[in-house]
Amino acid sequence: MWLYTGMTLLTIGLSVLIRRPRMAGINENDIGLTRQEALNRISMAAVFILLFAVPACRINVGNDYAKYVEFMHLVYSNAYVPTEVGFNVLAWLIYHLCGYENFLLVFAVFAFAIPAVFLAAFWQQADSFTWTFAMFMLLGYYFQSFSTVRYYLALAIAVYSMKYVIRRDWPAFILLILVGSAFHKSLLVVLVLYVIAQMKWKKWMVFAGGCLCITFIFLREQYLQLVVWLYPSYKNTEYLSGGTSYVSIARCVCVLVLALLYYRQAVQGNRRNEFYFHCNILALVLYVFCSFIPVISRIGYYLTITQILFIPSILLKIPEERQQKIFKALTILACAAYFCMYMRHAGDDGVRILPYQTFMFHDMPPILSDKGY
Repeated sequence: MWLYTGMTLLTIGLSVLIRRPRMAGINENDIGLTRQEALNRISMAAVFILLFAVPACRINVGNDYAKYVEFMHLVYSNAYVPTEVGFNVLAWLIYHLCGYENFLLVFAVFAFAIPAVFLAAFWQQADSFTWTFAMFMLLGYYFQSFSTVRYYLALAIAVYSMKYVIRRDWPAFILLILVGSAFHKSLLVVLVLYVIAQMKWKKWMVFAGGCLCITFIFLREQYLQLVVWLYPSYKNTEYLSGGTSYVSIARCVCVLVLALLYYRQAVQGNRRNEFYFHCNILALVLYVFCSFIPVISRIGYYLTITQILFIPSILLKIPEERQQKIFKALTILACAAYFCMYMRHAGDDGVRILPYQTFMFHDMPPILSDKGY
């Protein structure tokens, strides 16, 4: 726990140094590399190295670590695996290039790619890199990537793709999502959800959405059959039990209340913030009406991840200084409380990022194939 807490505080501290220089009337191309740009690059490199090194050096840390090692072994053995083609090709290629089952290198590739894509997205899209990055760390997104590496690579790509949605550069958006879906096909849902979220919502659209929500109540069995058709591996498993997250519902409600309080100043007429606003409404609808859908949180995260971009944008646009300080303090307290709660359960089944172990001092325990069943 102390490793994770220390790394979180250190990386957030480094992120404070990262900011875009504002030099009105000065052509940056004429003066070369500025002091702030140099500080940005050094700090960003340090943040990235820390975010990369910790997961790259781990072994058997993360809820799905052993399961992924088993899948890689089956890929190498030319056996059937339920994972997507991108993951399978990556594992097969690395194993054959190394000449042995080098699962550590496969995890290292994900450890490199996930923070790299997230950091690039934050730098390009965040109104405040520091606030967005701090929420990314404190709300557990980074640490959860230790478990479902395929999904979190897809989630990082989803965040990066938002800039194309807001620009309505549909060819680039679709191409990026198709590439990302080769690692986790749940990413394909954003082809619908993000397109809906970027629209100017009309009254008839809201009415149609309400009617659709009613169908989720009365046609649950039919929707579950559709899910099983899309994900055959879910059939007769615990994944079909569904369930929702009250914490996620509470977060969506709080974000929407904050957005409504400062709607005119922060949301209205701002295409990007309107997109984030709609994403949180859609997330709330999913968590409330679609709790029966297997692993609804994975779909919801594609929408609620916008909160780490949306909340800082709202905070910076609050016109009254005293109110801005109050809401900033409340945000810090809420994120810190969530981080403490998350770390308290970091060793539980379903998370399992504690205790931290590294391949330098620990060995990988036998997987199912090693045990002969």
